[in-house]
Formats: sequence, C-alpha cells, structure tokens
Amino acid sequence: MKNKLSKIHIIGAGISGLIAAQVLENYGYKPTIIEGSNSVGGRVKSDLVEGYLLDRGFQVLLTSYPAAKKYIDFDALEIQRLLPGATIFKNGKSQTIGDPLRSFSLLFPTLFSSIGTFSDKLKILKLNVLLKKKEIDTIFKEDEKTTLQYLIDVGFSEEMIQTFFKPFFSGIFLEPNLETSSRMFEFVYKMFGEGLAVVPKAGIQAISNQLKDNLKNTKILLNSEVESVKNKGIILKDGSEIESDFTIIATEASQLVANLNNQETHWKTCDTLYFETSERIISRPLIGLISEENSLINNLFYHTSIQTTTKGKGELLSVTIVKNHSLSEKQLIEKITEELEDFCGITNATFIKRYQIEKALPKLDNLQYEISSTETKLTSSIFLAGDQLLNGSLNAAMIAGERAAMGVIGTLQDGVIIDELSS
Repeated sequence: MKNKLSKIHIIGAGISGLIAAQVLENYGYKPTIIEGSNSVGGRVKSDLVEGYLLDRGFQVLLTSYPAAKKYIDFDALEIQRLLPGATIFKNGKSQTIGDPLRSFSLLFPTLFSSIGTFSDKLKILKLNVLLKKKEIDTIFKEDEKTTLQYLIDVGFSEEMIQTFFKPFFSGIFLEPNLETSSRMFEFVYKMFGEGLAVVPKAGIQAISNQLKDNLKNTKILLNSEVESVKNKGIILKDGSEIESDFTIIATEASQLVANLNNQETHWKTCDTLYFETSERIISRPLIGLISEENSLINNLFYHTSIQTTTKGKGELLSVTIVKNHSLSEKQLIEKITEELEDFCGITNATFIKRYQIEKALPKLDNLQYEISSTETKLTSSIFLAGDQLLNGSLNAAMIAGERAAMGVIGTLQDGVIIDELSS
C-alpha cells in the first residue's frame, strides 16, 4: 500500500501530462500536475474573443490516431467533420479537389479539375491503397528522406507537388519546403485516409478539458512555474521546493535538468491570424490553400463553416503562415489583408487577433512512433514525456505520456516495467 502513497508529480498540463495522470490514476495513484500557465492544454488551447472561439493556431484532430481512439470520447466532444479535400487558389481562380472515394460530392470537381495530370490522380489512388495496407510500425522503420524527395520519387508532377502537396502538408508540418521526414508524411497521409479531420464544437481546447475532467484523483497546480528538477525534488521559480518521489517532465526538459543543457529541442514556429468577414468564399468545411510561390499565406479556414458553441456577428476566418518573415504585426496584418484580396477575392476582412506561436511543433530527426517505458527514464526518479520524444503529433504526445506513467508504475511495482499500449 505504501507504493500507492508515493508522491508523483507531473510537470506540464499539456496533452502528454494529462494522459500520464490518467494512466497513473488507472493504477490507483494520485499524482499532482504542476503547470506554469493559468489553464491546462499546453499547445491545445482556445480563447473566446468577440464571441468567436479562437484556437491557438489552426488545429484539427485526426480520428484515426490510435491513441486518440483510446483516450478521447469523440461523441462527447461533438466533433465537427471537415471534408476530405481542399479549395486551391491559384492564378486568380479557385478549384476544389478531394478524395471522391470518401466524399461523393468531391468526385466531379476532382475529376474535372486542372490540378495535376491524370497520371497524378492515378498515383494518388495507388498511394491510398499502398498506405492503407502498410502498418504504422513499418512506416517508422523505413529509411528517411524529405517529404519533397519522397513525392518526386513516387513520380508526382512538379505542378501537383507545388499546387497541392506543398501547401497542404506545409500547413501540417509547419515548414514551407517539405523538409519533414517521409515517415511523418506516410503516417499523416495514412491517418487522413483512414479517418476524419475534425474539430470539437467547443474548439480544440475541448480535448484538453475532457482529459482534465476525466481525472478524479489528480491535483492540478496552475500558475506554478518550475525552476529546476532534481532527484526527489522540484524547485519552483518562487523559491519553494516540493518533495517528489517520482517526477514526469511532460514539457521541455533541457532547461529544468542540469545534465540536459545541450539537448534542447528545436521548434518550428508559425503565425495564425483571425479575421471576421461578412461572407464565406468557401461555403463548405474545406481547407483553403494558396499555391502562389510568392504568397505569405499558406492556408485558410472558415471556422463558421462548422457548428460552434458560440458565434460572433459574421464569419470567422483563420489564416496560417509558415514562412519566416521579419514583419511587424501591423505590416503582417496589412500584407495578409492584401493577399486575401489579391489571391482569394476577400475584400472585407477585419482583423481580430494574432497568435505568434514560437513552439508550434518540435523539429526532429529520426522520427519514431513508439517508445518503451524504460526509454522514458532519465534518472532513478525522473521520467520524460511529450511529443518531442517521438514525432510532432497529438498521438505521439499521448503515447509518450502513457509510456512515462508506465515507467513510474513499473519502477514502483517491484521494478517491473509494463507497456500498457501493447498489453
């Protein structure tokens, strides 16, 4: 019974930390989460501004994520489905393409679009079949190359890559040149093919709130910034010290643990700007892609094309920028407003809010899908979690949180490490 009374602390109330707490509760433990900000969620947060729900960065949940299926109640979230396609803006025109096998309404627009050759469309169908059969474990054992090189090797035309793949996957990978590992491309492509891209009716933070509300025996300390972590103890920035038998660091660990100073995670950044418009130029829930080489805008989405729990006076439009720039906020708003008019014909966009996201996704090499519980163990009492251990995804954050929790539990239970996901 003594083991159940162990002081277990989790640093960071993001997705990984919340999952770690849930797993510990499942085994009868009562952990404490220490969070530096005033709410849970980490990067998965939303704000209510002028009657609109603004996610901190345009984010979707893929229902095919294995860990999401395990830990998230999709029905309770009242998930809103996006159509499996995109509206592409190029040369003053817009065309819609998508997966006609999953949405019949996209059959004819896709067949008759001038985007890509007939050969490109056949290659997409073949890729769909190939990746549906390919196991996730196999994907993450493949030799890595850039996503761009992968697409070239498959044989897609330059036009198809530049017009569709580049803007679409740049918005997912948050980098403009498709330098992200081909492992991540195959994984994400497979997930899109097997499930739905959805947004909760109450915004992306509804995911974080649901995970928090599932916790019944976890104490959460908000507005508590951690200065450092050592064996058996945590020092807060206000100078106070917390005794801890085991600590899971579910955030950037390099600044908290002395011997990790040279192992800092590098991050991808992005900008998301929200605007109010009087009408939607994309009527259905489809992502808009700007495939102009000189555009700063990567993608856009009308959040009012799906049901939301609150509604402002007009239509809510988010714009995502993944290219590096040195513009001031005023210059950026002016540039984006100009591009919305030039490329999309949107003339009435009123700026609402900008999110400059410095740590949007971890920048990683040698991407992995899985990690063993023993691999999360940094010292005899410190464990690591977070998607930066594997790959930049909500699925990875959940797996890493689960694994770190199982590492603690295994250490407490006679040193036997258990892997829950595979059990």
